[in-house]
This record gives sequence, structure tokens and C-alpha cells, in this order.
Amino acid sequence: MDMRVFVLIFNPGTENEGIHTLQYRDGSFIRNKVIMFESEDDATRYALMLEAQDFPVPNVEGIDDDEIKDFCNDTDYDWELIPSGALVLPPENNVEDLDWALDNPEKILQEESEMSANELEQMRRRLEGLL
Repeated sequence: MDMRVFVLIFNPGTENEGIHTLQYRDGSFIRNKVIMFESEDDATRYALMLEAQDFPVPNVEGIDDDEIKDFCNDTDYDWELIPSGALVLPPENNVEDLDWALDNPEKILQEESEMSANELEQMRRRLEGLL
């Protein structure tokens, strides 16, 4: 059954569009996980906590959960549904390496990926299709 969820998108509608992910270690591998919120208010609260950690404020976008799950399957990302009312805190440390720059070139989002340029382009096209 399809459900509307809320995700955090940076630079929506641009070539530098990206989705907020969390990184974690799975054995010797580093994995990325998209967090989906049941509640728009919870997603907004999380976005503001990111800003407090010197992240730019992402846009909170509502989207069908199956579309995000398909995106995650296509990009080999994991996903987690955050139930309404659950308090989720961003990690204290941001990743040092960069995947993409903000529209404002003086600010850069600190996220990491071990993807090739081709994989990043495929992910960008898939994300554009979702929006």
C-alpha cells in the first residue's frame, strides 16, 4: 500500500540536486541510508537540526514511499521509515568528502559517496524522475 512520506532534498530541480542520507558501517563496507519521515513536522524539525550543525536547510519534500524505495534499490541505498512522533537526531559528525556543491558555491554539503561519476549521473536522473 502506497504511503506519502517526507524526505530531505538539497537543491531541488537543479543539476546539484541531492537527497539527504546517513552513512553507517556494515562490516567493512560504508552504506548510505535514506531516512523517510511519516510526519512532515518531524522532517522539518530534523532539517532545522541539520541547519544547527552548519548544514544548509534542505527542502522537505512529500513523495510516495514506493518511489523512494525503488530509488534506494536502484542506487543500492538502504532506507528507514521514521514513525510519526519519533525523535531522530542527526549524527554529530558530518562526512568530510563531498558529493556535490550547493547552488551557492561558497557553501558545500559534507556528505560522502564511493560512487563513480556514471553511478552519480544515474542516481541524479532517477531522483529527477521522482520529483
